[in-house]
Amino acid sequence: MKRALDIAGGLVGLVVLGLPMLAIALAVRLESRGPSLHWSRRVGRNNRIFRMPKFRTMRTGAPDVATHLLADPAAWVTPLGRTLRRASLDELPQLWSVLVGDMSLVGPRPALFNQDDLVALRTEAGVDALRPGLTGWAQINGRDELPIPEKVRLDREYAERMSVGFDLRIIAATAVAALSGRGVRH
Repeated sequence: MKRALDIAGGLVGLVVLGLPMLAIALAVRLESRGPSLHWSRRVGRNNRIFRMPKFRTMRTGAPDVATHLLADPAAWVTPLGRTLRRASLDELPQLWSVLVGDMSLVGPRPALFNQDDLVALRTEAGVDALRPGLTGWAQINGRDELPIPEKVRLDREYAERMSVGFDLRIIAATAVAALSGRGVRH
């Protein structure tokens, strides 16, 4: 059932948001040199690495690490990138990853390939068995502000409570969080 909802949601999302996504892609290209999309290596279900698309929010040549690990994130994030991140619009291309099965609409946010501490704790908690999500329980409960052990605790709680109703609640809360820009540091 969850996979069927992911496919339907991914298709509807890509159709409904297709024109706005094209406009964002064009704006990214016009603002700074480089491609509109950044294909990030992420850790998926059962710790398998996959390539996840995002609208590029950083200058070309930025180090491939979590933004909070950069000495001066503001030097790398583009002005448009700040806006896209605050509203989570940079995540919209991940509807493609949902459609092809690398991701789900709701689940733990996919870790970067080099976030070994997060991957290890998720594996220990059994969260690695879940398909990563476009949004998730930890995402709406703090986003960038959460320490890694708290993210994993919330990811595990999601795994224990997972249901269609809970997913719909998380999707609704995600829309509110995205509009407010709450929990985004960079």
